[in-house]
Amino acid sequence: MRHWTARCSCGQLTARCAGEPLRNSLCYCRACQRRTGSAFGLAAYFAEDQVTVSGQSTVYERRSDAGRWARTQFCPTCGTSLLWRLEFRPGQIGIAAGAFEELDFPAPKVSVWTRFRRHWLAQPEGVEAFPEQS
Repeated sequence: MRHWTARCSCGQLTARCAGEPLRNSLCYCRACQRRTGSAFGLAAYFAEDQVTVSGQSTVYERRSDAGRWARTQFCPTCGTSLLWRLEFRPGQIGIAAGAFEELDFPAPKVSVWTRFRRHWLAQPEGVEAFPEQS
């Protein structure tokens, strides 16, 4: 079974994942843009029982663009938002895919909230697009 390791910038907060992610996606929602400071978020979702989290974290809860709760865990030392849980994905943990150490981490298959995609970003070839969440 394949294992993946995601870390915050300082290495204090770690998520170790066993097996393949359930979903890899690009998200262009405004909340992901603010969370990452970028034009999109890149996320990998795993079942909770696939993920072992170690280190200290602080939780920030907000409402998504669809009005559902989202709980982000971030490192209190360096501020990296490493993982999150979403109301509409019970039993799953989202992890910032750019934080995985493995350079061969799988590419995203879908992009969501594409109506918020910046005009200068092209839709990646082979990635299914949804104007809302799917």
